[in-house]
Amino acid sequence: MAASEVQKKVLYFFIWAGILALILILFPFLEDWINSFVAGQFGLVVSHEGIITTASGSTPDKMTETWISLVVNVLEVAEIILWMAMVVTVVRFIAYLATKAFYRNAAKGEISSLVTTVLSVIVYIVAFFIIFQSQFPNIQLAPLFTGSTIIGIVVGLALQDTLGNLFAGLALQADQSFQIGDVIAVTGKWTGVVESISWRGVKVRTFQNKLLVVSNSVLGKESIEVAPKDNLNARLVFFSTRYVHSPAKISHLIREAIRLDENVSPKIRPIVRIRDLGADGVDWEVKYWLENYAAYNDSDALVRQRIWYAFQRENIEFAFPTRTLHHERRVEELAPEDVANIIAERLGRVSIFAPLSDEEIERLANVSTTRTYAPGEAIVRQGQEGNSMFVVLRGTVKVQIPEKTYQKTISTLKENDFFGEMSLLTGEPRTANVVAFEETEVMRIDKSGLKPILESNPSLVETIGELVEERRAILAEQSALEAEQKAEEKKKGVVGSLRSFFGLN
Repeated sequence: MAASEVQKKVLYFFIWAGILALILILFPFLEDWINSFVAGQFGLVVSHEGIITTASGSTPDKMTETWISLVVNVLEVAEIILWMAMVVTVVRFIAYLATKAFYRNAAKGEISSLVTTVLSVIVYIVAFFIIFQSQFPNIQLAPLFTGSTIIGIVVGLALQDTLGNLFAGLALQADQSFQIGDVIAVTGKWTGVVESISWRGVKVRTFQNKLLVVSNSVLGKESIEVAPKDNLNARLVFFSTRYVHSPAKISHLIREAIRLDENVSPKIRPIVRIRDLGADGVDWEVKYWLENYAAYNDSDALVRQRIWYAFQRENIEFAFPTRTLHHERRVEELAPEDVANIIAERLGRVSIFAPLSDEEIERLANVSTTRTYAPGEAIVRQGQEGNSMFVVLRGTVKVQIPEKTYQKTISTLKENDFFGEMSLLTGEPRTANVVAFEETEVMRIDKSGLKPILESNPSLVETIGELVEERRAILAEQSALEAEQKAEEKKKGVVGSLRSFFGLN
């Protein structure tokens, strides 16, 4: 059928071209006869150059010359029309043959008429200039077009949108971004199949079977997603399952369920993989390739259907939003007086506050505060001015002094131990760093809280002072004993350590 169509086109071309060629061959003889006949009626002579004279060689009158010139010009215009008809016939036939020859087996599909039209117009313009100049050599077309610059500007502004569509269409056609039959999409706007491409715009058939006409100038400004019609384009379908099901089983089950579906390409194996471990279940994605991407909506629906039936047969459940609620019993908060009693009980265990009466301890508890420190956080720093002391309620703290390159731990304090008493009682600067070893809760006792108690009972000053001195003496004695013990161990050396460790004499 295609061969017969080409034969018909060739036959029509040769018949029409032959007629035009015959007319063009006979036209000069017809032109000479008409010129001679008309001139003979007026007793004039018309030369081949179009010069009109009388038989005696004189110039005829203006009226006669005008009539003769009109006849000559009409004949020349007719010859221009005949030559242009021949050019149009040849160009259209060559364009038809080029289309059949170069795009017969092309994967890109049918060629757009835009390039053919533009090239044809260029050929027509060039041919018209050549033919016109051959018939009217004394008339220069260049000054005519140059003198109409203002008219060209006005026309250009009036045709701004049309020209924009034309040049945008040229750019799209030169880039060959998409062809007829491809699926194109502008994100967030529309998706459809390309039906035609022209100098003005592109016609797209949407999946609601509506025809969308988009101008080239608008389309050239958009980011277009193209799915070529002869390409294997991939699709993604998502689903979720509960955590109790085997991922390996689900992956194999879904792959086998969809790989033989209609429109799913057998050339590439579908991919089933875990996309995420979600809050409600395992999130999956299925990636498969389509033979005809224009039918992706139906294919996606069919894949989802196959997944549902496969799950029904294997008793696999889809994941759905679930929430587990735990009822937590609310801890009753202690009353303020109970808190004060607990603090007073803790203060009663501190040795330096032993001389205080129950009433005085209660008063001190009411003005004391509790604080919590993170592991590694400094509670007090060496050299700081202090007017408070601390009692360890929970956790462990380390007392450290700076050495050349590190902080040396000289003491470890635990629950019910206290520190900073000299700063509270005498205002002396801190003599060491105290750092929380773990999360630690301490009770802080300020000077402002202890002062009213000492003012009301001056004898407590001497009693507390004596207890502090005794504590300092005990600590000094312990430090000296530890230093002596370390020196002794060092003196014994490695051999002595070995004998001591293994219990040898």
